[in-house]
Amino acid sequence: MARELLICINEWGMKNVMTMTVDNAKTNDAAINIIVKELPGIYENGKHFHIRCMAHIINLVVKMGLKHEVYHVKNLQDAVKYIRASPQRIKTFKQAMKDVAVESQRFLCGETPTRWNSTFELLRSAYDVKDAFLEYSHQDPMFQKTVGRVSSHSDFEMIKKMMEFLEKFKKKTEKVLCSTKPIFHTYTREILDIEQHLRKHETNLDFMFMVPDMKDKYDKYWGDYDTISDYVFFATLLDPQCKSKFMKVVFTQMLKAKNKDKKMSADEIESKARAKVIDIECKLDKFFKTYLERSNMTSSSQQETPEEVVNFDDENEFFGSYMTSGSFPSTSSESQLQRYLNEDPIGFDKGYDILTWWKNNAVRFPIVARMARDILGMQISTVASESTFSNGRRVITDYRTNLSVVIVEALICTQDWLRKSSLPIYDYDEVHDVLADDDLTIDIVDAIHNLKLTGKRLGN
Repeated sequence: MARELLICINEWGMKNVMTMTVDNAKTNDAAINIIVKELPGIYENGKHFHIRCMAHIINLVVKMGLKHEVYHVKNLQDAVKYIRASPQRIKTFKQAMKDVAVESQRFLCGETPTRWNSTFELLRSAYDVKDAFLEYSHQDPMFQKTVGRVSSHSDFEMIKKMMEFLEKFKKKTEKVLCSTKPIFHTYTREILDIEQHLRKHETNLDFMFMVPDMKDKYDKYWGDYDTISDYVFFATLLDPQCKSKFMKVVFTQMLKAKNKDKKMSADEIESKARAKVIDIECKLDKFFKTYLERSNMTSSSQQETPEEVVNFDDENEFFGSYMTSGSFPSTSSESQLQRYLNEDPIGFDKGYDILTWWKNNAVRFPIVARMARDILGMQISTVASESTFSNGRRVITDYRTNLSVVIVEALICTQDWLRKSSLPIYDYDEVHDVLADDDLTIDIVDAIHNLKLTGKRLGN
């Protein structure tokens, strides 16, 4: 994979690759290590080159919580699985929905192993039609015998709480998948919102069995600021609404979360947070100077304004060394970053566009704006929006999501033979019975039924 990526980088003429966002897999870590060695001039020798996909980390956090078997959830999962197991049961359940006048247009969603959000979707769809379950149990005597019990009102109250708990992760996932505007600068605020959400529920009796494992997974990737790429913090500093003031809040909160044993006093946390802000500012300044050097190489006289030109007294070496030491408030282009950071953050505006702000202020901070453009455009997710919280399907059928390789091959071949056969198949009823009895694809059953009505041959 690393070799192919390097070929693409070369073919596309990409000369300054800053980061690469990939999902969390050991093979990707190995590939990144190879790529870093082949790309010259990377910031900090590639230490921060790897940006981990935020959607995948949220995925891992949620999965750690859902691995615990919740009684109310398990009971509902069994009920949905039973109902969706055959077309006749689905038909009966839809009739039960009509009988109790369920207003929701939703229907029961099955769980799909390839969709990490499938449990959430199952709970939401089942909750919307909750009144139909009791009615269905009256129409299907085998239902309660198979699933054990019918979900009660108290069960669905717990299901509602579970949905509300998972809703936070759903919204975060949808947000990080945005492709119409830059969101890299929101990284720190989003992960701290997740941490606060977990902390809020860790003493809740309904979720305290889930949260510790979720928090452990969160801490593995986001619990320590030293494990997070510097670019994430650079983006926060380059957000005119945040800058250093919010950056200090970020580090303070992260230190408080780590200070479970209360070994650090409030003053120590404050001091460490302040020191970390200064450290990130210094690193950003160092990174800024690489842009300044590039700018100087493309322009023989890089000037912001005429008054930036400083004529040193060649006869006074002492004064000349002072002027070049940087110990005075410089008006050169190198002060662009510091002047930007020293300005107060702008007021919060929900509809504000960070790229528009930098475009409008590029005259005042031309080189910083160029740097901001590159950093703010970084991706924080590698997941396609249709692959996370969506109802799109990557399954064999509505009724089959867990199949062995042999069965998958048999299904594919059988469907292909039925569609491509040059011989007419007139005994539609027999084919229908075989497919229905084996719980195979409902799509083929419907297709056979339609062909029978139209009098067409299956092979055509």
